[in-house]
Amino acid sequence: MKNNKILIVDDEARMRKLIKDFLTASNYEIVEAENGQVALDIFKQDDSISLILLDVMMPVLDGWATLREIRTFSKVPVIMLTARGEENDELFGFELGVDEYISKPFSPKILVARVEALLTRCYPNSDSNIELDGIMIDQNAHVVMVDGKNADLSMKEFELLEYLMSNVGVALSREKILNNVWNYDYYGDSRTIDSHIKKLRKKLGKKGNHIETVRGLGYKFEM
Repeated sequence: MKNNKILIVDDEARMRKLIKDFLTASNYEIVEAENGQVALDIFKQDDSISLILLDVMMPVLDGWATLREIRTFSKVPVIMLTARGEENDELFGFELGVDEYISKPFSPKILVARVEALLTRCYPNSDSNIELDGIMIDQNAHVVMVDGKNADLSMKEFELLEYLMSNVGVALSREKILNNVWNYDYYGDSRTIDSHIKKLRKKLGKKGNHIETVRGLGYKFEM
């Protein structure tokens, strides 16, 4: 597997072991660091690291300072691990260059799925497929297979499924979906998304249950 080396940065050894065990089982190579300074030293010497899982609250050098330094010389994908859920913290992280957020406590299986989706999104030339629970998207061929059978999707249905599966476990607002899938600021009736979701679920059969409605917000692809 290409792009499979991941740097886990967390001052809690038990948390690092938990994450390492699940990622190793999915054939990822793991490097560990107990604080931001150690992480920087490792990352600067190893250009094969493809993704960093970075805790926020750490001694010596916290996650924010570590990320700020990383972004001065690298665009490596970074997922922040944080117990905080404040919107301002997340906005601050995105301004610094965070790619994803995962709040503690989290499901290790969801973490693995989010890692896989982010790596696929950031390194599209290394593997053109996204595959989750029998749903396989070939991004180059624009083909979707469900349990080995072709799903006849329209272009917008394909792009919608691709966006949802690239953000596993993330609750996506209708506005965000419209801006990313339709590629412009949409001021019309957001029910167009509901219509596409309904058709997409039907074409995915039983697998359509992975697309969950988030009441008052939008949708998410949940494992």
